[in-house]
Amino acid sequence: MFLRTLVRELATSLESVIGLEEASGYVSLVGQAVGTQIDEMYLKALGTERLTGEQVAEALVDLKRRIKGDFYVIEHDETKIVLGNRVCPFAEKVVGRESMCMMTSHVFGTVAARNLGYARVELEETIARGDAGCRVVVHLVPDVDIETVSGREYFGDRAVAP
Repeated sequence: MFLRTLVRELATSLESVIGLEEASGYVSLVGQAVGTQIDEMYLKALGTERLTGEQVAEALVDLKRRIKGDFYVIEHDETKIVLGNRVCPFAEKVVGRESMCMMTSHVFGTVAARNLGYARVELEETIARGDAGCRVVVHLVPDVDIETVSGREYFGDRAVAP
């Protein structure tokens, strides 16, 4: 409860002082660093240099489960991973604080891109915005016209074989 309250108050302060967009940017920096650390933990635990698409999907669900979220895979193929969520790890503290969702976006995007070369994360539905649950789409291939789609792009820092 303490950490949930702490993160919410930090997000509230940032959003009220610098605005939602800039607060999301600050949370994004933390999310990217956390995503890198989490990715390294999964790689070490599985004894591999790179996760497969299936392992990435499983890791995203597992890491959210470990922090009391209720994420699950709705759909997964070579072009995308679609995840649903019934319970936010931040519980009621996330409501009205969309910048906190950048943590999920950046952790998911960082893990996927580091292993698969590319990710674009769309937060289609979020509990923070008042939806009943979350729907997160992790696109694994670049779109032809990124200007017409939403989400944040992430690029891997290592060469990925096709």
